[in-house]
Amino acid sequence: MLIVSKNWYAEISHSQNYALLERLLFRVAKKWISGYTYKDAISAAKGTNNKRMSAILNFLGEESIDVKQIEQTVNEYCSLLDFLKSNEIDGCISVKPTQIGLKISYEMCLYNFKQIANKAKSLGKFMWIDIESFQFVENTIAIYLELFKEYKQTGLAIQAYLKRSSSDLLNLLEEGANVRVVKGAYRESENNAFQSADKINLNFSKLMQMLFENSNDNAIFAIATHDSKLIEEAIELSEKYENIKKRFEFQLLMGICDQIKMNLVERKFRVSEYIPYGSHWLPYSVRRIRERKRNILLLARSLVQS
Repeated sequence: MLIVSKNWYAEISHSQNYALLERLLFRVAKKWISGYTYKDAISAAKGTNNKRMSAILNFLGEESIDVKQIEQTVNEYCSLLDFLKSNEIDGCISVKPTQIGLKISYEMCLYNFKQIANKAKSLGKFMWIDIESFQFVENTIAIYLELFKEYKQTGLAIQAYLKRSSSDLLNLLEEGANVRVVKGAYRESENNAFQSADKINLNFSKLMQMLFENSNDNAIFAIATHDSKLIEEAIELSEKYENIKKRFEFQLLMGICDQIKMNLVERKFRVSEYIPYGSHWLPYSVRRIRERKRNILLLARSLVQS
């Protein structure tokens, strides 16, 4: 019997088997990552469109302090927007603040976001801003609200496991913001975040209710979860608030809950698939593996097969 400890990655990454582990991890990661290059992402996006879903492309990377790498990332997103347009992809992009400078300074991050947002605006494309660990949340929201003054085709994710999120959402709704609700995938202290699944789900429900009841008529919002109970709850809310149905969508990750996606499409809901790509796939993949026991088993099976 294969036993995977809680510190499995830390234990193995310092061993001589690191290269083997990385290859095995990428084999597993290919389930929810399109590949290394924008060509892989565009190809995956075309497949997503063929299934009557929109695509959200994310160039992987986070917490960069390398100025040259940050500049390359900004250029990558601007080029990606061009490729979305030229390939007639129904889709948009999603950007992490720390991959374009937030760990260095607020000003650098805002400047880089304005470059990408300006490009998106010129092409008529939407840009989502991903939310990251608690230490970056305050500045991320401030950056978003600053951008939103000029670039209305931008949206921000908020995390249901953070205790501050209902207050943040009220503030965002007052500004007419576009919002995506997610559960949250980072490890946070109990001072900042709910620790039990029940409390996280309860807060997710609360945030959804707030969106359906108070969302600005010109705003859009997204329910980003793979939890079937929460999805059904969102569907019930959409039936109660019928005028909202055209202004919200479900967002799910590539390679996860494909049947749920198809069922939602058949029920005439707008669905978007989050498609990441790039060489910085490891931190993202580790979070995906930690999230669900099924993903741990998928890794274990790959280890055994090798």
